[in-house]
Amino acid sequence: MAIKGTDIVKKLPEAGKKNCRECGLPTCFAFAMKLAAGGIELNKCPYLSEEVKAELEDALSPPIRLVKVGTGNKALEVGDEQVLYRHEKTFIHPPGISVLIDDTEPEHIIDEKITGLKQMQFNWVGKLLRADMLAVRYKSGDRHRFESLLKRVISSGEFPVVIISEDDEVMLAAYKIYADLRPLIYPVTEHNIEKIISEVKKKPIPVGVRAGSVEALAPLTLHLKEHGVEDIFLDPGSNDLQSAVRDQTLLRRSAIKHGFRPLGYPTIAFPCFMTDDRHRQILLAATYIIKYAGIIVLDYLDENSLLPLLVQRMNVYTDPRIPMSMEEKIYPINNPDDNSPVLITTNWALTYFLVSSEIENSKVPSWLCVKETGGLGVLTAWAAGKFNGDTIAPFIKKCDIESKVNHRRLIIPGRVARIRHELSEALPEWEIIVGPGDANEIPAYLPELIINWKK
Repeated sequence: MAIKGTDIVKKLPEAGKKNCRECGLPTCFAFAMKLAAGGIELNKCPYLSEEVKAELEDALSPPIRLVKVGTGNKALEVGDEQVLYRHEKTFIHPPGISVLIDDTEPEHIIDEKITGLKQMQFNWVGKLLRADMLAVRYKSGDRHRFESLLKRVISSGEFPVVIISEDDEVMLAAYKIYADLRPLIYPVTEHNIEKIISEVKKKPIPVGVRAGSVEALAPLTLHLKEHGVEDIFLDPGSNDLQSAVRDQTLLRRSAIKHGFRPLGYPTIAFPCFMTDDRHRQILLAATYIIKYAGIIVLDYLDENSLLPLLVQRMNVYTDPRIPMSMEEKIYPINNPDDNSPVLITTNWALTYFLVSSEIENSKVPSWLCVKETGGLGVLTAWAAGKFNGDTIAPFIKKCDIESKVNHRRLIIPGRVARIRHELSEALPEWEIIVGPGDANEIPAYLPELIINWKK
């Protein structure tokens, strides 16, 4: 559980009664409350002893550690979660979705997985959705084959990598070569932990800890932390759907509700090892997205299975307090010119994509002006006073649509036909046209409108 300001103040100099104001706040109590809320840094207090500072740093750190796999702008960050349920606050770092490549697989299958993962990208309500990682597994017994495959995957630079090997020597050989790229090595178990620590503590990278139960993970993570290895993923060894839900829930609750630091790390899940049935793998992956996994490894991905997982992940990890919205600007659709019609709508992402897709279906080149309304739909934005004559007119004047067309006709949504007169007064040089009430009427409406204009 997060430490409270009232607990912090007791640890401050003179039990919180020094009130030196050197932190910029009037009292130690104010400093403690702001520190608990994350509004000020601990080092702003110059009188904390190193022991108290270390204690407070640990208490103020996130209940689930933030761990990064890979480097650069394609690195995956997971963890740093604060809540059990997204409506309490929000989930922050979406789980990484990875595809498994065995070094026993034929070359054409390996090519398909690497190439397919690069190409499988989806534009969805203004966001680019894609998988995140590749997991390379040593299974053949041929070290040269495995090392060649790993080199090929890593040299592509496309994805962070999980290195999976039951052979400690092979795992550590890969670590020595690629440690600077921060791959995740897996598994660390009670049988090889000493050997792993002796090497990895020199240059710590993420490690995946595997045990037979949730309880058995804690001694392993404590031992790793004592030796400076703190970027950890947890695998409690779940082998079916029921145990997966149980174990992931126990881990999350232990870290967030009970503040049990030895289990305060993101998890890694392997539907690919739990079943050979590909449909069941996708169902398990969907469950892990909801139930807290940090990385999910599957042995295959295709567009029909990946897109639903990515959309589900986006929905679960979207802040429920903030509507999805589009940037306020002019969007050209179907290559418009200076004779093309001009339409306007709000910047709620769903509204934009419904309207823009129906304009595309109409085959009529058009300009779509998207007005900032705080991510609200048309009727809601009108009711909130964000989509009316007073707000639309300044936008039309500043967005430069007048330089793009040689006419002055603006089509507004039919559901807010009542703003036509006030908009006409605010934009006297424009003809305000009331368009369809529903987006699905646009494909029939626009071609007929163009015919009438030409007449």
